[in-house]
Parts: sequence; C-alpha cells; structure tokens
Amino acid sequence: MTSMLMNSLRNCPVNSTWAVQFAARSLSTSSQVHAAAKTKKTLAKPGVKNIVLVDGVRTPFLQSGTSYADLMPHDLARAALQGLLTKTGIPKDYVDYIVYGTVIQEVKTSNVAREAALGAGFSDKIPSHTVTMACISSNQAMTTGVGLIAAGQCDAVVAGGVEFMSDVPIRHSRKMRKTMLSLNRAKTLGARLALLSTIRPAHLSPELPAVAEFSTAETMGHSADRLAAAFGVTRKEQDEFALRSHTLAKKAQDGGLLSDVISFKVPGKDIVSKDNGIRPSSMEQMSKLKPAFIKPHGTVTAANSSFLTDGASAVLLMSEEKALAMGFKPKAYLRDFVYVSQDPKDQLLLGPTYATPKALERSGLTMEDIDVFEFHEAFAGQIMANLKAMDSDWFAQTYMGRKSKVGTPPMEKFNMWGGSLSLGHPFGATGCRLVTTVAHRLQKEGGQYGLVAACAAGGLGHAMVIEAYPQ
Repeated sequence: MTSMLMNSLRNCPVNSTWAVQFAARSLSTSSQVHAAAKTKKTLAKPGVKNIVLVDGVRTPFLQSGTSYADLMPHDLARAALQGLLTKTGIPKDYVDYIVYGTVIQEVKTSNVAREAALGAGFSDKIPSHTVTMACISSNQAMTTGVGLIAAGQCDAVVAGGVEFMSDVPIRHSRKMRKTMLSLNRAKTLGARLALLSTIRPAHLSPELPAVAEFSTAETMGHSADRLAAAFGVTRKEQDEFALRSHTLAKKAQDGGLLSDVISFKVPGKDIVSKDNGIRPSSMEQMSKLKPAFIKPHGTVTAANSSFLTDGASAVLLMSEEKALAMGFKPKAYLRDFVYVSQDPKDQLLLGPTYATPKALERSGLTMEDIDVFEFHEAFAGQIMANLKAMDSDWFAQTYMGRKSKVGTPPMEKFNMWGGSLSLGHPFGATGCRLVTTVAHRLQKEGGQYGLVAACAAGGLGHAMVIEAYPQ
C-alpha cells in the first residue's frame, strides 16, 4: 500500500499546492477567528434522549518523570474527580455510575475507576468500571456513559481517563515468573532449592513495556514515519505543524482559555496549575533534531511527536431533563459518534480519515457545517497524512469505497488552542480533553457544531459530533 499511496497521492492534482497552502495557513496564529452567530438546525432526534456535557476538568498534563513522578494513577484520577465535584457542585450521591479509561494499567489498581471514586469520596454504592481502547479510552468511557443514559439506566454519569507514564509495570522475564510461581507452590525446602538452582542470569532480564503494536511488532512512531513518507509529508511540514501547536497552546494558556485545567497540590511538593510541555521553539532549533525512529532518513522527531505524559480528566454527562431539573446550565450536547478500525500495519493512524465522514453522515452534516475541529495530534506527520487523505478523491475511492473525498478542515477552525503535541497526551485521558475543548471553543467562538476525531493503536479511530448548548 505504501508505494501505491506515495505514487498516486503525489500525482493527485488536489495535493499539488496543498503543502504550500497549509504552511501559509498553519502559522496564522495572531488572531482568533470567531464564528458568526449560527441559525442552523438542532441535531435533536424525535424519541431520542438529549445527552449533555455539564462540564469537564483535567489535571495539568505534565511530562512524565516530573512533578507527578511519585504518585500512582488513581491519585491523578481522584484529583480529576474531586475537581469535577468542586466545579459542578453536584452532590456525590446524585452520580449513578463512573467509567474511566486507561491504557497501561497499574496492577494494584486494575479497576482504577473504582479506586479513584472511593478515594474521591463517592459512595461505595456507585458502580464503577474501567475501559481500555488505546488512545481513545476516555472516548469509549464517555460513549459508554452516553449509552447508559440513553438506555434509561442512569441519569448522571461521570466519565474520564487517566494515564501515568512515570511509573509503568516492568515484568520479570517469563522464565523467571514461572520459576517464582513454582516456588510459591513448592512444599519442601528441597523443592525450593531445586527450583532456585535453575535460575540463570538470562532469567533476570526484565520485560519493558513498549508503545508497539502486538500484531505487527512495529512502534507507533515508526508507523507514523512510514505514513508520512507514503503521503509525501515533508520534515518541514511536520515541524511547522508542531510549532503551530505549541504557539497556539501557549497563546491559549496565557489567555486563560484552558479553563478545564484545575490546580492540583502534589503531596510533598508545590501546587501544579498548568501544563508543562508547552514550549514554542523555532524552525531552526527543531531542524537540528535527528530522526527518532527511522534513522537516518526518517522525518519524525521528538519535536514533532507527542511526549510521554501523566494526567487525568473527567466530565459530567447527564440527560438534559435531569441537568435542567438540578439547575445546571449544560455546555454542549453529545450527538452522533462512530468507532472505526482498519489495517494496523499501513493504516494504523488513519482513524480520523475513516471516522469523520461516517460521523458527519450520521448527523446529516458536511465539513462546511462544522465550526470547531479538535483532532488528536499523536504526531505531526499523522495529522498531515490524515489531512491529505481526507483531501484525496483517489484515497476515498480506492481505500474507503466512497465516491469522493470528505475534504479538509479549514485551519482557522482546527485545534486553535493547541493539541496533544503541545498540551500533552496521557493516553487514557485525551478524549475528554478534546470534547471539553470543543464545548469551550463553541461557547467562546459562537459556533454551533464541533467535531472530535482521534486515531488509536490497533488501527482504531473515533469521531463525535458535538452541538453547542443554547446560551
């Protein structure tokens, strides 16, 4: 597929000036574009419950190994839950269910939703469970909550996500694990000594976790590099997009737009109140970095990739009827959503390309109707490849079975407060950040419809349409 993509997309007329246009637009960060007041139709459907986002919060997203380094995942999740309670003022016993997403599980708290909920002071009568779906785990947590409310099982659900990369499980080798389990079952001293005598130096080699596909054994960064090459995305384009992300994030942070971030007092340390990975640089400095995955000719570097991040997020979802009865002013409606999957080898990170047209079709919308776009930025090359795929009739016809392309988001509507490249990407928590950001941007910019889209390991993807709540 890679060679076919490279040849066909490079020869596709629609892409001949795309890179130049994108580079010109991508760095236009000096002014915030505010959408004009909308009079579009509502996406409410007869006989279907309206489900609303009341509010959302997140802890500051920090680079792993920094201020959160001595904590555990449930500590961050608990902080997000407590922050949500404080911000919304909802009584704890009015919550019917709690769902959390995470990717790399701490073995001591495998159901981190339950442990965080108990730690945050929720009643032990409130059920909680944890889901995992790679980088769209908290998206899955939210849509699980939507399903519970739509089915009439719940009126109020807290959904969220957490990831803690400062301390991940490192296992003994399999041979060592088998020996240790056998030792535990041994009945006599002689049996134990016999087992101990079988241990060899090789047994002591640890198994480190890797951000790699089980089915292909390829790291995500390596796949991103191949994808960028297949779509003809240059190193310069990737660095420009990464610089744009950091510049916009810095502007949003300084302007007080990241209102979902709550302050968190780290035990034994200072209060953390903002993300610490936002670092606008320069094209000159970024160009000095060497390829991180495919050496020496790759284009994916540390500067144009998202970094390992610690953080947690939480949102309060309710039926509109219940929210209004309790006196809440919702921020947005959660409307149609889809999950997709495709080839994890050559299309690992193309989830947004496949999910976007399906979500729009479910809602009866087009790209032109969307006022706010928030796409997960795993790698700059991944974003650029998706935008090129979305702008290609050939790709739509050849790989998606569609008659024509869906089109690309206007950059003046796209990730205008930064993204995962700059804000950080705690795998299990990013989805809630995306949805909350769309709600806040719709309010700030006067738009009506927003679209969230994300890729995930395994060749998975997600997209959701969000409608602003009338102000």
